[in-house]
Amino acid sequence: METYESERVVPFQLQFDKPIASQIKIAEWNPEKDLLAMVTEESKLLLHRFNWQRLWTISPGKITSLCWRPDGKAIAIGLEDGTISLHDVENGKLLRSIKSHTVAVICLNWEEDEEKDDNGNIPSYEDRTSRFFPAPPRVPRMPGLVPGDSGFMDEAEDSFRELSNSSHQRYNILCSGDKDGNICFSIFGIFPIGKINLHSLIVDSLVQRGHSSNQLLNTSICNVSLSKDLCHLVVMCSGDLSIASLEVGAKQMSNHVLTGFHCLVLDTSIFSKRKNELYQVAQQASNIEDLGEVIRASLSVMSKQWSDAMHTFNEKFNALSSLIIDHGIDSSPQEEFLSLLGGARTSPAVHQFLVNSLGEAGLKRVAKVVCGAGKELQLVVLDHLQPAAEIIGFRIGELQALSKWRARYQGIGLDEKLMGNATENAGMFLIQVERFTRVLCTVVQQFSNFFSWLLKSVKILMSEQSDQLQPFSSELVIIFLKFLYDQDPIKQLLELSEGDHSIEVDLETMQRIKELAHFGGFLDTAFLKRTLAEEFQQMESCLQEAFQMPFATISKRILCKDLLPLFPMAASTVKSSIIPASISYYKEDLHESSDCETSQQRLTDYISFRVPDNSISNITNCIGIVRGVIHDMGNSEKGYTSLEASLLCIPDGYNCVDLSLYKDAQLVLLLDEITASSEGSGNAYMMILQAGDLPFVSISRSSSQNSWKVLQLKDCLMQLTLESEKVRGIPHSVIPPLAVSASRGVACVFAARKRALVYILDEDEDEISDAE
Repeated sequence: METYESERVVPFQLQFDKPIASQIKIAEWNPEKDLLAMVTEESKLLLHRFNWQRLWTISPGKITSLCWRPDGKAIAIGLEDGTISLHDVENGKLLRSIKSHTVAVICLNWEEDEEKDDNGNIPSYEDRTSRFFPAPPRVPRMPGLVPGDSGFMDEAEDSFRELSNSSHQRYNILCSGDKDGNICFSIFGIFPIGKINLHSLIVDSLVQRGHSSNQLLNTSICNVSLSKDLCHLVVMCSGDLSIASLEVGAKQMSNHVLTGFHCLVLDTSIFSKRKNELYQVAQQASNIEDLGEVIRASLSVMSKQWSDAMHTFNEKFNALSSLIIDHGIDSSPQEEFLSLLGGARTSPAVHQFLVNSLGEAGLKRVAKVVCGAGKELQLVVLDHLQPAAEIIGFRIGELQALSKWRARYQGIGLDEKLMGNATENAGMFLIQVERFTRVLCTVVQQFSNFFSWLLKSVKILMSEQSDQLQPFSSELVIIFLKFLYDQDPIKQLLELSEGDHSIEVDLETMQRIKELAHFGGFLDTAFLKRTLAEEFQQMESCLQEAFQMPFATISKRILCKDLLPLFPMAASTVKSSIIPASISYYKEDLHESSDCETSQQRLTDYISFRVPDNSISNITNCIGIVRGVIHDMGNSEKGYTSLEASLLCIPDGYNCVDLSLYKDAQLVLLLDEITASSEGSGNAYMMILQAGDLPFVSISRSSSQNSWKVLQLKDCLMQLTLESEKVRGIPHSVIPPLAVSASRGVACVFAARKRALVYILDEDEDEISDAE
């Protein structure tokens, strides 16, 4: 199998060869750790160490793509329903779920800003919140549940805080593309900051004899990659390219369509030019969203606890109504209790209820449940709800202050008026929290007083000692029976009002609110008519409206810079074909000739792809490499290299199943033997090429009827051979994917017979691993 390799040193040391239970369809190495994430055909996500120890397995849904956060502490998963979920690397726990798309997320790319200041440090924005507030509150845990149940987290598993602390230290952007041509951008993978549709992009260009207008149709995105300086996004897609051209002197435009594989370059320089402003806004907004989750969970927990307590109370005390009816008494439970309080003769129904149905033990149980729930609600307010509301108010105030700096922040869509509305609503929510706290304290006190009186009444009816019981207030008992016995103000504040029903506020109070509004500070005079839940809903709505402005503004600033048709495809295979492709960026030195030799660096893109057979006549079994797509056409006048490409022919008897760009502008190819024997019995090769040393030729950027870029290379084919020093034989038939780690210097290859083979690509990588 490896006859010629016996005469030389075999490259790429095989670290191990392990069986796998199921075939792998997606695999990605962690950029910072020796961890490999793999997705099986059953859409299970597995995380393995380098020694193949499995750490965890999750099944979040039908997985269509994945990528790691640049710091390696979280992984993003794209699902078929358009959801992007973020998971903790430590345990696979769900950190956040974002519905950015409506169809399958085909590709993900997460890039962070690596620019450093003069001292070599990564610039960061100081968050002043920690100066004035303690650590942000955690999401409350539902009582009675063990950690991890129902999505609520305990103190040891506060993943929201971990996500904030680790992600917000560096400015990074998550890009996602779907099969309908939509690309979404989010800062920290949390805060949506832009969205474009490839079908809405129109690229105008000058051709040799006139002008052309290009537009993509029926496009499915295959791959996206954001440059390291965040200024460009390279997109690989398949679909129809409509070209409308107008030649000089012509009266009508000619139209034709190129169906195939295309490359776009989007100008995303807004992410780099305004990164300081975007960083500050995204940091505040994402923290506000985290705190919003705390408030939402707090309201849910309180509503559930109080609802359960009231269910217990009503279940026990509804028995009195039935007894009154059974005894033929024309009265209500409140009237019967008032009669008992006034010292009148106890009716048979009340006596039977207190002595037999409820009893002392039953009354104590109900009192414990209701008063205990009231105290639990007070703790949730003090430990979670109120601190979250206060910090949200402060953070929104910070954003409002930034919005007043119009020269810097108006350009990214931070609107002063909308932020002012959000600030007012945050203040109103704080007022509602204060009102809820007061109502809650009053209600709990009323219930406690009512139960103390009722317990003494039961003792008296049973002729037992009642001197050592808690004292009670008869006036408070009367108030309770009139206003709280069959009403629930706590439930009313915690839930959304049904229909047009709102909280009744007396005319005198409303008049005082309107008088206060004249002094300034707020415009909304109807906030007391809303419940706590409704006020939170309104605050969220205002925040969404305020944050939608930066989203819309940035989306308009993302433009198509260039569009290159690479090779044709049959219309029937455009949507179904999977084209192996890889995009990467490298810093290259530029030398300028002058009296003093100076060296500068520029970022150069490399794009590699497999050209399908029968795509172009006389070009079969080939690999295309294009570089310089992100370079401006005008740069050639300044000594920059123009758009260049190279076409490589795979050795006879083999086909390229996958490829990946590696560090230092190297290209890793995975070649499988073409054989008619039984499945998985063939051989394969893995080889590394130095892409920078390949025979590149300049190609045209123009989009004309015969402008397929690969077609311009048919006379410049370079034949690859298996006698290279960087070739390793594999005694298995192999299948995609090929997982290559540039940071760790390793590659994982999957055999058709369900095996995983891990190779060390760099000779010194094994020594490094041993040293670690």
